Amino acid sequence: MISTIPACIYLLLKGVNMKGWSLFGGFPFINRHKHSRIVIGEKCRFMSIQTGNYIGINHRCIIATQEVNSQIIIGDECGFSGTSIWCFDSITIGNNVRFGANVVIMDGDAHQDDPRAGKNAPIVIEDNVWIGAGVTVLKGVTIGRNSLIGAGSVVVKDIPANTVAAGNPCRVIRNHSAAIIEKLEQNI
Repeated sequence: MISTIPACIYLLLKGVNMKGWSLFGGFPFINRHKHSRIVIGEKCRFMSIQTGNYIGINHRCIIATQEVNSQIIIGDECGFSGTSIWCFDSITIGNNVRFGANVVIMDGDAHQDDPRAGKNAPIVIEDNVWIGAGVTVLKGVTIGRNSLIGAGSVVVKDIPANTVAAGNPCRVIRNHSAAIIEKLEQNI
């Protein structure tokens, strides 16, 4: 993929801990607080070229830690297209998680000096989750394994494992059948 070797060098220079090789289409934007941690697993794919996804990518991938001791942990074989991950506390992404174009993940309210901002709260996205294009995942959320989040959803509360959820606010629409869960579990 275009830019893989230069992008890996760029991430290493930014202090990102890469467990193995990942593929990069274009350069992501990385902003790591010097007292924070970003870990990227093996065989991840980051698409930051506008036409690298037929939906269209609004911007390159952005991965940023904002506070002391904040951490972003990304598992193996995850895919990102113009995804923004902004961490104030902790964002953990499992293995084989796929993000549609232009997903936003934030575990804080951004304006930390504003008295209306609430407390930061960790986000956990478990293994084998598929998050559709244009989804926003907000602080304090856990998305259970094998779940699918529909395009354009705003996730403000936990989503249980093995479900399909969508909407604003995002809510469970249905559970996966046993046959689908079995096939999904074989992918991990």
